[in-house]
Amino acid sequence: MRSSRRRPAPSSGRGPAAPALNALCEGLMQELRRALEALESDPEVGAIVITGSQKAFAAGADIKEMQNKTFQECYSGGFLAGWDKVSTVRKPIIAAVNGYALGGGCELAMMCDIIYAGEKAQFGQPEILLGTIPGAGGTQRLTRAVGKSLAMEMVLTGDRISAAEAKEAGLVSKVFPAEKLLDAAISCAEKIASNSKLVAAMAKESVNAAFETTLAEGNRTEKRLFYATFATGDRKEGMTAFVEKRKANFTDS
Repeated sequence: MRSSRRRPAPSSGRGPAAPALNALCEGLMQELRRALEALESDPEVGAIVITGSQKAFAAGADIKEMQNKTFQECYSGGFLAGWDKVSTVRKPIIAAVNGYALGGGCELAMMCDIIYAGEKAQFGQPEILLGTIPGAGGTQRLTRAVGKSLAMEMVLTGDRISAAEAKEAGLVSKVFPAEKLLDAAISCAEKIASNSKLVAAMAKESVNAAFETTLAEGNRTEKRLFYATFATGDRKEGMTAFVEKRKANFTDS
């Protein structure tokens, strides 16, 4: 995982690689949550990139960890509930997906705000082949991203789609050669981080409202947030810089 600050920043560091193609065990997800909490509270961080290895972004939740769980354990313990941290971070998050993004890996990518994919990336929700269904938003976010028919096919068959198919369906924004993917994602993060972090959070909230609510509710959210930008110094600076034909100097205030 990497962070993007106002200026190009060094890596925020990656945790130890999990076995089985970045299997998303609870320990790894706790580490990810801690890292995201630290990055969210860092005023210098403007955007975040989450990536895996060349072979796999993440090949799903750790099946051995789940194999012997009972209904009572899942229900009373809120199994997988902590995964939602990725979707609640206010700073923009880009998923740079190389290789497999399957099951929980696909769900993790979809919790991010932008998905960039390597040419050989594959996306899928194969839980049906294990006698279960997606449990971290897979049936919900995938349906909103690619439509009912394709989502239903992927969830009911367990079939994967390629990076090109994912882009055509609207699941990913752009596809790059594998070796150029991470640099492209970091470049996008740096571009986002060069804008007002305060206003970027508002923009993210507004787009998410389109994804999660009705059109009328989304428009009300957009209008409220649009008006709110007029209480910020960055809105004034941005418009003044435009009129004066110079680059804006945002201060996140």
